[in-house]
Amino acid sequence: MSIELAVRHRQGTFTLDAAVSTDARLVALFGRSGSGKTTLVKAVAGLIRPDEGRIAIDGEVLVDTNARVFVPPHRRRIGMVFQDARLFPHLDVRRNLTYGRMFSPRAARRTRLDDVVDLLGIGHLLGRRPEALSGGEKSRVAIGRALMSDPRILLMDEPFASLDEARRQEIMPYVERLRDEGRVPILYVSHAVGEVVRLASVVVALADGKVTAAGPTDAVLSRLGAAAATSPSDPGTVLAGTVAAHDEAESLCEIATPAGRVMVPFLPLPIGAPVRLHIPARDVMLAVEPPRGISALNVLPGVISRLDPDGGAFDVAVRCGEATIMARVTRRSVVALGLEPGRPVHALVKAVALHPAGSGL
Repeated sequence: MSIELAVRHRQGTFTLDAAVSTDARLVALFGRSGSGKTTLVKAVAGLIRPDEGRIAIDGEVLVDTNARVFVPPHRRRIGMVFQDARLFPHLDVRRNLTYGRMFSPRAARRTRLDDVVDLLGIGHLLGRRPEALSGGEKSRVAIGRALMSDPRILLMDEPFASLDEARRQEIMPYVERLRDEGRVPILYVSHAVGEVVRLASVVVALADGKVTAAGPTDAVLSRLGAAAATSPSDPGTVLAGTVAAHDEAESLCEIATPAGRVMVPFLPLPIGAPVRLHIPARDVMLAVEPPRGISALNVLPGVISRLDPDGGAFDVAVRCGEATIMARVTRRSVVALGLEPGRPVHALVKAVALHPAGSGL
């Protein structure tokens, strides 16, 4: 399941010049609005004809401007999931799902309705019409309709942007299951750090039409430049770890990470299960002496490797063990504590501030 993209395209004053090559199950295109994410997705879908480039999915060439190849959109077998579900209001869920079958060539039809219904947990919804569904249920049906077309690739363009946090958390496990059990690669567009951390195994960060970073999720999103590309006021750290111990009496879990062992709110996961943790830089405090009498459960010793000024604040990179933890502090704190590269410090993080953002790496 390979994705190969190399696209150069000019629209007005904006130029997209991006390349992606990966065999990951779910690849996130990550960046702030106007970075080029949707333009790249439109090129894959065939909604724009790029000025230059080559697009191939699992070895099937869809675009090659040098060879004058351009497969029209209706022949590409691309599954699309948009911000709004765009279900047919006059059809029930079953008929919305089977509508996707119309776009699948008979020779390519492998997906069974029962399998899609089971994967997305929508069996009890088959007889309902869209007006009787919640936002999360509509999103699941929209994903199912796309899967019923037996697509070569599933494009998800900010699919949960219109949902509140509760509905997002409701649907995330189904996307994880689709990623882990499905046969279709997913190109996922988002500027939401939490979604990307939880779902993506590979991240491609875009800014001003260019790829600024690409690679494993925890590595890319822990780089200050990649975080600043989407949220300059809130960089952070992503740590990949495994569940090391449970403390059910205290509703806590101990996670082994490259930065050291940390405590997080209880996770119903087995020992050894992989987990990613997202730590916003604003939730990290720094101490130049071993702290005493504090409520924070996580105190990680380290050494400052970098300070980056940002207006009245500094983003401080602290090397803890084999990982780098980002902290955001005021200019006054930098001066008062004498913070500088090479200075030993302790990074303090409250357990409740550590956000377990997904398992199944």
